[in-house]
Amino acid sequence: MKHFLLATLTCIPLLAQADDVAQTITTQGNKQGATACIACHGADGGGTPAAGFPRLAGLNEAYIKHQLHDFQSGKRNNPLMQPIAKALSDSEIQVIAAYYAALAIPAITPAGGDPALLRKGEAIATSGDWNHEIPACFQCHGANGQGIDPSFPAITGQSATYITNQLMAWKSGTRANDPVGLMKSVASKLSADQIKAVSAFLANQPLTNGTQK
Repeated sequence: MKHFLLATLTCIPLLAQADDVAQTITTQGNKQGATACIACHGADGGGTPAAGFPRLAGLNEAYIKHQLHDFQSGKRNNPLMQPIAKALSDSEIQVIAAYYAALAIPAITPAGGDPALLRKGEAIATSGDWNHEIPACFQCHGANGQGIDPSFPAITGQSATYITNQLMAWKSGTRANDPVGLMKSVASKLSADQIKAVSAFLANQPLTNGTQK
């Protein structure tokens, strides 16, 4: 018991220090070339839907780390994120990932949309389109799209613009950092109308804090 209490008391200051470092980087950058995360991802980590910058708050820590390392190595291609990730140290990536994973998911008001389009998107997300060998999104991303650690992120509650951009990137091959080419295979079979529909449906799904991964 004594050792447990000592270890706990030792860890508390270290955790607080890591949180301070994360807050500094996310709000001010690291003065080494990495700009402030909030400029694109918002002060609450909710992203900038109109610009297609994704929500980071509440995403799985391991997934965020993995993506930053992929930007850093060039495995994930993005001209905006690559120089930022390259300016981060491994320890900075660790604290940033932990910081965003712990942030409360901001309240998002679903934008609504054409009911027929949303129903079409729901069918793809929940059942897939097996006539064209397209599995359901929720088959890999978990029930209600809340994500499955560490490779399948939460997809519900991301903006339609971000989801569409990513599906088009998988489809064209400009994004290729998926496990065993799974997303490339799925996206290449989706039509433009299906991508529009499933993006609209996923963007309109409610978020539950603590269930997103």
